[in-house]
Amino acid sequence: MLARHAEPVPHRPAGAANRRTRIVVTDQRGSTCGRNSSGRNLATVRRWYRAAILDDIDPFIGTAATDLPRARGLAATWWWPKPQVGNTHPGATSPLGMVSACAYSGAYPTGYGRYSKNTEGVPEEMFDRLQASGFTHFQQSGTGAIRKYYNYVRITPMVQPLDVLGQAWPLHDETAEAGYYAATVDTGVRCEVTVGEKVAVHRYTFPEHHSARVVVDLSCGGLDIELGRTVPLRAQVESMGRGRAQGTVVMEGVPLSVYLEVDSPPGWQQMLWYDRRLINGGTRLDFDSIRHTTLRPFGMLFMGPVRSGQTIEVRLGFSLRGCEQARQNLERECWPAQPGFDGVRAATRARWADHIHRVQVEGGTPARRTVMATALYHSLIKPCFADDESPFWPTSGPYAFDICTMWDIYKTQLPLLAAIVPNRATDLLESLIRVCEEEGNFPIGYRMARGADRFFRQASALAHTALADAHALGRAGLDAGLDWSWALVHMVDDLRRLYGEDFFEHGLVHPISHTLDLAYAHHCTALIARALNDQRLADDLERRSRQWSNAFDPVTGLLRDSEFYEGGKWNYSFRLLHDMAARIAMAGGDAAFVGKLDQFFGFGAAPVTQPGRRPSPAEMLAGYALNRFEGLNNEPDMEAPWAYHYAGRPDRTARVVQSALTWQFGVGPGGLPGNDDSGALSSWYVWASLGLFPVAGQSLFLVNVPAFARAVLRVGDGEFVIETSGHRDMPIGADGPDGDPPPQYVQSATLNGRPLDTTHLSAADVHRGGRLHLRLGPRPSAWGCESRPPSLSDPRIVPSDPHLIPG
Repeated sequence: MLARHAEPVPHRPAGAANRRTRIVVTDQRGSTCGRNSSGRNLATVRRWYRAAILDDIDPFIGTAATDLPRARGLAATWWWPKPQVGNTHPGATSPLGMVSACAYSGAYPTGYGRYSKNTEGVPEEMFDRLQASGFTHFQQSGTGAIRKYYNYVRITPMVQPLDVLGQAWPLHDETAEAGYYAATVDTGVRCEVTVGEKVAVHRYTFPEHHSARVVVDLSCGGLDIELGRTVPLRAQVESMGRGRAQGTVVMEGVPLSVYLEVDSPPGWQQMLWYDRRLINGGTRLDFDSIRHTTLRPFGMLFMGPVRSGQTIEVRLGFSLRGCEQARQNLERECWPAQPGFDGVRAATRARWADHIHRVQVEGGTPARRTVMATALYHSLIKPCFADDESPFWPTSGPYAFDICTMWDIYKTQLPLLAAIVPNRATDLLESLIRVCEEEGNFPIGYRMARGADRFFRQASALAHTALADAHALGRAGLDAGLDWSWALVHMVDDLRRLYGEDFFEHGLVHPISHTLDLAYAHHCTALIARALNDQRLADDLERRSRQWSNAFDPVTGLLRDSEFYEGGKWNYSFRLLHDMAARIAMAGGDAAFVGKLDQFFGFGAAPVTQPGRRPSPAEMLAGYALNRFEGLNNEPDMEAPWAYHYAGRPDRTARVVQSALTWQFGVGPGGLPGNDDSGALSSWYVWASLGLFPVAGQSLFLVNVPAFARAVLRVGDGEFVIETSGHRDMPIGADGPDGDPPPQYVQSATLNGRPLDTTHLSAADVHRGGRLHLRLGPRPSAWGCESRPPSLSDPRIVPSDPHLIPG
């Protein structure tokens, strides 16, 4: 017999979703059911679990300025150089779907909220309240200055004249869950939005009024910040009668088409409008060569009388290949059931349940479960997949965009996708190969836009890491497969472009971090070339991959002086390279390398003061001079805690990671320490909580103390279980005698019942499924101190300037 009991969830501030209880299924003995259950009981448990974990998600986390308990212990020594805000939005999303929808204020960077553009410190406010001028589609998630901000096709419910379109009204009673967002605007209209994969559905509940309006603005795009507006190049909108309309706007070189239906009651009219003036009798508007100085708003209006509590539903299908395909997309997801809101919402909720259920955890405090579930949710919003929708090539197949901040997501999010949604991970790589075929380069950042603005300044040749991991899994029989000969052609060609040309000729390029990128990409490409029996190519690539050492100063053991993107040489000096044994030897051996890491992570250092609002240049320079870990406020050094593994000190990794999990994440809108960067930060939290960390490009996972007593990672058709004995829950924001919670360390480990003396696993071990058991204790042990993760070579003498390893 099953029994249910309610467990309280952490306090959520006003505006968070109303989730009163979390359901936990237990048997009569009080233990959690499902592990050994079968038949109907197991199915019941799974349904309860899926509902419970979805209720743990709080989409408001990360939408406001960072508001965490003041850090103590080790985390108090870390310095935050970047904006202290998550830059997420609470709008309706579908897992890895094409479309999102949210309230629109024009604020930075998602269009939701009240902040102006910010690059450091506490974000400044544009508005003193949450407000909206309507509800838009397509938002970024967690990024900073990404330059393409979307927010297309604004829908505004109004009880005022069209003249006031664009006015923003205060928002009240916000609610959000996976796939759904709702709020009441000051005019008394209750507004709800949900999305499918390529559709959005709005439902507006009006107060009584003789002339209510639903206004569709096809000219809307971008943000209300300087240089933030997106102006359509061309546009056309057509009124088709009986509540139907369609249109296409060319935004950032991409033709975005929409087909919409409005359940307009008897007595309602529909009309085109331009420059806030109705066009009686018109059925089509066409615009060309629009500039920001000539742009006037335009769109479609539906209006008529409503009684109190009457709902108007608006259904929109989107496509990048014309209005007819947009109509087909709407038909596929919304018909034949009308109205369609509840059906689309339920289908999207089911998709979210399936995706979120692929990582299951047991134990942990309610707050930590909320942070974990929300981190997994944020990890699965981007990239956007729009199958058969590429506007740049005519063939069918996967098309992905919003592969933003590739310099962050390749370390954490892409390995997460490969683990829990492997088919989508393969689709992403196929899409990237096609982009490279069309444009000549693997992009470093790829958005729903045409042009060469692909963020090549930030990094080089990052797609090679994900391709190498996918190929390694394919050789283990765990990948659906790509045309690897074709992929290798593009990987090799991409290595010679942009910064790669200087690297090829000189073995060194500035910014110096590109030297590391390119050397690593040569290593990743060499692995595939060797597997395809092109030994000559593989040998040449592997030789060039050893040129990573040219980036380092053998006197300091750190990177050479250079310019760095969002950090300094200390932040980039502890990357997990393919030859960490030689890297540590260059630093003077294990003890010297650990000493530099200890200095970087602030062991024994005094607490620091974080930048405030509008920090002065002197304040920022003083912070950078600390040469300190950025504490997950930014991600250039987010893999650095695991560098200790390569020097035989997994206990230090445990200290750093546990401090980060305790102090740098929390519940509520201010629960993130910095920009989520398309899920890169949230994916870090997921992996760290599981006690695993992927070494992208090396088909490798590093093992650490997990945050939960037991976790299950659904990989393919199997499960990888991480279980512990001696585990103690780590509360969020709760300290011990030395400022941090009492640490936990791995004492011993087994994999599938056999002793595991190493601190690493192959990716194939994880993706095949199995059982990792970690015995934990309160003091460091000898576990993992002697065996090291693999490196390309044994320690060797690395030449110093001026005798660089030649190209």
